[in-house]
Amino acid sequence: MLSLPLLRSLSSRYSPYQAFSPILFAIRRSMATAAAAEVVSPSTTRLGWIGTGVMGSSMCAHLIKAGYTVTVFNRTLSKAQPLVDMGARLANSPRELASQSNIVFSIVGFPSDVRQVLLDPEHGALSGLRPGGVLVDMTTSEPSLACDISAAASANNCASIDAPVSGGDRGAKNGTLAIFAGGDEAVVNRLNPVFSLMGKVNYMGPSGKGQFAKLANQITIASTMVGLVEGIIYAYKAGLNVASFLEAISTGAAGSKSLDLYGSRILKRDFEPGFFVNHFVKDLGICLKECQSMGLALPGLALAQQLYLSLKAHGEGNLGTQALILALERLNNVTLPAI
Repeated sequence: MLSLPLLRSLSSRYSPYQAFSPILFAIRRSMATAAAAEVVSPSTTRLGWIGTGVMGSSMCAHLIKAGYTVTVFNRTLSKAQPLVDMGARLANSPRELASQSNIVFSIVGFPSDVRQVLLDPEHGALSGLRPGGVLVDMTTSEPSLACDISAAASANNCASIDAPVSGGDRGAKNGTLAIFAGGDEAVVNRLNPVFSLMGKVNYMGPSGKGQFAKLANQITIASTMVGLVEGIIYAYKAGLNVASFLEAISTGAAGSKSLDLYGSRILKRDFEPGFFVNHFVKDLGICLKECQSMGLALPGLALAQQLYLSLKAHGEGNLGTQALILALERLNNVTLPAI
């Protein structure tokens, strides 16, 4: 196996045009193989975490509790303070964070945010990551962007994994998230000791496939949420005890993770976000864009996106996705009493 100093020396001797020669391609493949073989553990691996919102803060906390040295960054630095209090280091930029890390995780809001924190040439994480490092983007984002990040990482002798998650704030807190991973399978396997602290990793294929899997997940959830709130509205208008109704259907064919997570919250009028309406509108918009590219007609997805978009139009974008009940209440001129 070639040593890292020798690889750097060889790379520096070649012009930009020679950099794409078969020799250097083989060298880069060799580096990726070596990186994939390194063991990930608290004693040998330094982690970086970008994004300490509703999901990210809980996910990162599991890594700190497991004994990893973690450096964190968030645009609003005060939101990272609870993790700093747990022992994390605070960086002033994604680049600074990456310079102190072997693996950099990110979970931010929108594709534009992902591009900025990872690929910005001056301040982005990739610009500070050493050869052999790994970027792991856990944001729900565009599959094409995941491929762009992978290509950019490879050009810098690094690796990239797209690994969006599902399970909401409860899954993040309990370490039971479903993780959809796209990229080099050997790298995904290498990262499993860290992924397992947050949930169960599912390998979906090469770069971008993790994002495609998460978008398919969102399409499934969207129609499930519409069915859930429509059933609640119907049960209420029929004069049923809605709490008893939800309990009754929870063990039947209508039972679902969405019902388990959000049924009681809806009845309590608890619309605190486990997942923001704004972010779900973004996800469903990406789904519709991908459907257009594929020539797919998914009317359930389109309907759900319009209903969630109506929440955003009413200034309710920062509520949780369970606030969909509000859209159906307005359509039917009813308001469920809080339980």
